[in-house]
Amino acid sequence: MREIDTRAYISTLREMVREGHEVSLMISGSSMAPFLVHHRDSILIGPVTRPLKRGDMAFYERPTGQFVMHRIRWVREEGVYLIGDAQTVTEGPLDTERVFAVVKSVRRKGRWVGPEDRWWRFFATTWLKVIPLRPVILKFYSLIHPKS
Repeated sequence: MREIDTRAYISTLREMVREGHEVSLMISGSSMAPFLVHHRDSILIGPVTRPLKRGDMAFYERPTGQFVMHRIRWVREEGVYLIGDAQTVTEGPLDTERVFAVVKSVRRKGRWVGPEDRWWRFFATTWLKVIPLRPVILKFYSLIHPKS
């Protein structure tokens, strides 16, 4: 397998999105579990074409230069606040200019789904309301789905 520099790869994706293209990439990392699973699932990202809102999955660059895809918890005047589905700590405010793409659809368990999917809606709404309970819920989930 060929390895490429992450910054170069993401810069290319970012440019394609800036040109109006949608781009697919595999999930790397566990911060969006259990909705999206490391090296199992993929996302289709595209340009931001409307105001960002709670529940959107945003692809952004942190001030440190790290590229991340997390869910928007709040949109406020000072910026957006984001959190991974497997996390309990909210990051922000982040300048909305750092968000360079949003997730248009996901390939989850081998099937492409969009915002109309029940699991997408669950994680974009209900899951954002139970952040303090996430550690307990995720512990239970890991007991019944040990390989997810």
